[in-house]
Amino acid sequence: MIKKKDLDQDNIKVWEEYIKNPSDIYNKDKNNSKENDRKGRYKYDLHGYTLDDANRKVREIILSCKENNYKEILLITGKGLHSKNKKDIYVSKNFGTLKYSVPEFIKSEKDLSNFIISINEAEIKDGGAGALLIKLKNL
Repeated sequence: MIKKKDLDQDNIKVWEEYIKNPSDIYNKDKNNSKENDRKGRYKYDLHGYTLDDANRKVREIILSCKENNYKEILLITGKGLHSKNKKDIYVSKNFGTLKYSVPEFIKSEKDLSNFIISINEAEIKDGGAGALLIKLKNL
């Protein structure tokens, strides 16, 4: 077993400077905002969200997109292949995954469903079965 060496003062300073301005780290949100504005489509990845957290975030996204005049929302939900809910006998296999629960949540919420034209599976190039394309009404 190799013992780790303590950092010397020079390495500590380099690390602290890097933390202040990590210029070589990719900022996925920065790219998404340009893409979102360019196409009139808002894109958001819900991977890792619980059902409750995802529903809260979806509400926030829909209301914000309506306010900012987006025409479409692309929600990346995943296919539910790695969902731990499948092992829980008290949770529906379908509605325990975001892929199925998010559309049902939107349809059940009148204040949200009033803004929606359609909710469909995305095209293959946009994520296919692992993504939802939500078209918004022009109000």
